[in-house]
Amino acid sequence: MTSGLALADSIHLGGQSRTGTELILATKDYTIDSSAKSWWCILSTTALWLAAVAGALFLTHPALRLASSVLAGFFLLRLFVIYHDQQHHAILPKSKLAEGFMHVFGILALSPSSIWRSSHNHHHHHNSKIKGSHIGSFPIMTKAHYQKASKSARFIYLFMRHPLTILFGYLFVFLHGMCLRPFVMKPREHVDGLVALLVHAGIAALLLFFFGWQAWLLAQVIPHFITYAIGSYLFYAQHNFPGVTFYDKAGWTYERAALDSSSYMKMGPLMAWFSANIGYHHIHHLNARIPFYRLPEVLKNIPELQRPKTTTLNPLDIMRCLRLKVWDVEQQRMVGLQEIGS
Repeated sequence: MTSGLALADSIHLGGQSRTGTELILATKDYTIDSSAKSWWCILSTTALWLAAVAGALFLTHPALRLASSVLAGFFLLRLFVIYHDQQHHAILPKSKLAEGFMHVFGILALSPSSIWRSSHNHHHHHNSKIKGSHIGSFPIMTKAHYQKASKSARFIYLFMRHPLTILFGYLFVFLHGMCLRPFVMKPREHVDGLVALLVHAGIAALLLFFFGWQAWLLAQVIPHFITYAIGSYLFYAQHNFPGVTFYDKAGWTYERAALDSSSYMKMGPLMAWFSANIGYHHIHHLNARIPFYRLPEVLKNIPELQRPKTTTLNPLDIMRCLRLKVWDVEQQRMVGLQEIGS
């Protein structure tokens, strides 16, 4: 069937490119998940994560404990992206067991379902809009707006987009942004934010009491720091990269937001595995119901998706992304502080 789809895509409409609804519909055949494969990805990754945490706690050699701690962070990253897929109902959409499992994981991962779904669904429906895109994403100001903003507004804006804020995503993006702030703003709606904080604090207390501060550092702090530093940067760079486009209401369409405002982050096979193919972000935004393990298949078989705007995890590309601060309407591109003026 795959070869047939590839052939059909290669001769579609006499060689004319599909756009809009037609292009989205072309991805529909890829939205069917394999329950066995989805459960295998969930359970195997969970087992690897728990084994790495156990290694961080119980191995005797310091180097092996540290290596296990780092691996736990990367396994947690993969499981988080799988959770993200399940929350989109891209995998196991009708499984109550998967829903319950991921509800518990969301608490453990400082991304409770009520908060994640409301903010992330908003992000998908408002990605690349100059107004309204800040919910579930990093804020965007135009150059003119920034120049007119007060010093306090500028400070908050730049703080939220600062490299150190992204690096310490564990504290600023997840503990505060995904748990504490939503609960304080809407306590009845987001009580699971408080639950996540209490569970996280309880695990920390148990680790400190029974195993000591080194175990707490290796089993909880370092893995979460790694997961959320990488996760925060991936989320940032997938919508803040050289060549990204932002729109006002008049120019925005769902397809444009996916293809012009979401990057394809090229990664090696190992990092693609750890990040559960989240680098195929332009395809994910075009159709969020495609399971993560089918995204490479979509890129291979649909020609219109094979010329995306790209970035990488090369340090130079990371620097280029992090330097971007505001949207210059006149130049139609993101610019850095040195180009803003005052």
